[in-house]
Amino acid sequence: MIRKLKSGQYRLYSRKKDDKTGKRRNLGTFDTREAAQKHEREVQYFKRH
Repeated sequence: MIRKLKSGQYRLYSRKKDDKTGKRRNLGTFDTREAAQKHEREVQYFKRH
């Protein structure tokens, strides 16, 4: 899940909410949406291999 920040950057959050905090985990902040999407694909690949 990618959200745009007020600073103009994009932050990648986990898809599921953390049971303890009830929030999504921050998986990194990127300057472009493309970079965030690329990293999200890498994360999903890593989870399955």
